[in-house]
Amino acid sequence: MIGLGKISKKIFGTPNDRKIKATLPLVEKINALEPEFKALSDDEIKAKTTEFKTRFADGETLDDLLPEAFANAREAAVRNLGLRPFDVQLMGGIFLHQGNIAEMKTGEGKTLMATLPVYLNALAGKGVHVVTVNDYLVRRDAEWMNQVYSALGLTTGVVVPNQDDAEKQAAYQADVTYATNNELGFDYLRDNMKSDLKDMYQRDHFFAIVDEVDSILIDEARTPLIISGPSDDRSDLYKTIDAIVPDVTEEHYSLDEKTRNVTYTDEGNDFIEQRLHAEGILDAEATLYDPESTSLVHHVTQALRAHILYKRDKDYIVRNNEVVLIDEFTGRMMAGRRLSDGLHQAIEAKEKCEIQPENVTLASVTFQNYFRLYDKLSGMTGTAQTEAEEFLEIYKLGVVEVPTNLPIARVDDHDAVYRTAREKFEAIVETIKESSEKGQPILVGTTSIEKSELLSEMLQKEEVTHNVLNARQHEKEAKIVADAGKFGAVTIATNMAGRGTDIQLGGNVDMKVMEALEENPDADPEETRTRIEAETAEEKKRVIEAGGLYVLATERHESRRIDNQLRGRSGRQGDPGRSSFFLSLEDDLMRIFGSERLDKVLSTLGMSEGEAIIHPWVNKSLEKAQAKVEGRNFDIRKHLLKYDDVMNDQRKAIFGQRREIMEADDLSDVIEDMRHQVIDDLIETHATPTPISGIWRGFTPMFCAISALTNRLSRGARKRALTTKSSPSAFIKPAMNSWHKRPLGSGQKICG
Repeated sequence: MIGLGKISKKIFGTPNDRKIKATLPLVEKINALEPEFKALSDDEIKAKTTEFKTRFADGETLDDLLPEAFANAREAAVRNLGLRPFDVQLMGGIFLHQGNIAEMKTGEGKTLMATLPVYLNALAGKGVHVVTVNDYLVRRDAEWMNQVYSALGLTTGVVVPNQDDAEKQAAYQADVTYATNNELGFDYLRDNMKSDLKDMYQRDHFFAIVDEVDSILIDEARTPLIISGPSDDRSDLYKTIDAIVPDVTEEHYSLDEKTRNVTYTDEGNDFIEQRLHAEGILDAEATLYDPESTSLVHHVTQALRAHILYKRDKDYIVRNNEVVLIDEFTGRMMAGRRLSDGLHQAIEAKEKCEIQPENVTLASVTFQNYFRLYDKLSGMTGTAQTEAEEFLEIYKLGVVEVPTNLPIARVDDHDAVYRTAREKFEAIVETIKESSEKGQPILVGTTSIEKSELLSEMLQKEEVTHNVLNARQHEKEAKIVADAGKFGAVTIATNMAGRGTDIQLGGNVDMKVMEALEENPDADPEETRTRIEAETAEEKKRVIEAGGLYVLATERHESRRIDNQLRGRSGRQGDPGRSSFFLSLEDDLMRIFGSERLDKVLSTLGMSEGEAIIHPWVNKSLEKAQAKVEGRNFDIRKHLLKYDDVMNDQRKAIFGQRREIMEADDLSDVIEDMRHQVIDDLIETHATPTPISGIWRGFTPMFCAISALTNRLSRGARKRALTTKSSPSAFIKPAMNSWHKRPLGSGQKICG
């Protein structure tokens, strides 16, 4: 019997279908304007921007201007990039302008699509931020799309780490600013630690489009951004404790892999205590349970976490005698990011690297609360539906699935589950050899550097030519990804989230042209491009005949989105392709989160060596396990946000007051408000039959606080404050005299 829900969907369509349908009249309007804008000259295209800005200033809304602005931006893209946005890209642009997340499959042209709402919202003159995940994409996208923006009369800025102040300030003043999420958050904190307006970077938080929105607003949102300063150096203590921890055995600690937590057992506490006594770190009469040992307990716990929970080449790599964290979702190095509470120092001691001093927090903000500062926020990605609930609850962002320009022709196989990791990897190598022999390019996804290098060694023994992409080859990322679609190519990649470079069948023409011109600078660029385009078209035919790009994943990730991102690399723009997941019962997800029922079923089947079980039920069981992990991670992020929400109101109030003081030409009103507030609080607190002594006792610290606040204002603000002639005695004495008819003694001090 068909349910009412299914009947309703068949008649009325899904909510997503209705949203798509609602954009069709706007798309038709934009398309109807195409002949009119095609007839304009380049100068007239640019003049349209001035016209739109004037109309907006005169009262027209951005919604009113949308059809014409989109038509103008599309024409600029056609003329300067040779790319004409499809109707589905117009739809996606409309959803972005409305403050939604546009979910579009890989290769559907999200970067170009973003130029449409960016241009429209830039007409307001408040600046638009385009946020992405790494410096390479920031520079690439800004340089690429600036051809469109400059043709429309807009300026483009780029914000990356280690810029000088003048360059960064100019970037934020541009009409369109491309920046990484980390740099935006850190610049916000830096701005609110400065004491002069002219030194600040950011202006309005008006509109932001977040590329790879799930990676930035979900995956990275578990860790707050922190600006810190150095504290006392305890390098020797870390080294001494690190020498003890390797002697700890399994009976000395309790490990919970689901929550990534490790603690000492009673036996472990006794063992550590004895060793600390022997090393002379802990006094003979003292124990770890003494209040004075709190700091020491923290150090030995962090050392244990460093050894048990954090694995080299998975969670971090050692480069140039420095511990560099690896993003578990993208496989990229996170230079400059450090673990807090002494954990990073404990890992440095473990790896015998130079131990950097611990830091104290000077300012912090979560990504959730930073991006909620924007008047309007939107995002784009290939995978957002699995986290739609979180996007709506935390960011008030709806998720709309935008249809593909051409139907998806990719074949998605059911998961193949082997008993052991050895059997799984042997099967993977055989599959890679088969694909390589027939010329089908294959992209192999792994979850860690260690596993990618293990697979690489196995392929080398079989004499299979291949490329490896992980954090060690970070600089070669674009080149390796661009070559992954060539005939017979074999590419091993540690995660593929947000790589930003399309895998095109036959290879990437632009990359090939760039390489050819580097090898032969005297060659004619146009002739070179024409030749390479013809060669690539021929190679693409051969790749299509071989079956298109084959994506083979060696493990299920904790998040379904990461799996979907890997799978989405195949089958772009209607190309043929195939995807498979090879798993084993020894994989982390299967071992920690997989259902016991699945384990029993596989164990009782009596599978022979090298045999795999393939069934839709296995897929469903794994998806349930992944959903459990996603729910746990959502709880972690909500927990973090609850803590930060407590501070956020205070943070915004303090930052707002600082800015108000720095912007003011005359501080007399501010000081007068403070004066009245302080006096009102004192009266309410200390009003008794003989109030003067209580008021005076309360007034001294209160006034000292105001004095300290005033001293921390910018020099310019302090000068302006002095011109108001509101000296302490000018407002304290009259107030006290008028209320109590008892003048202050001339020798009494107010503060200090």
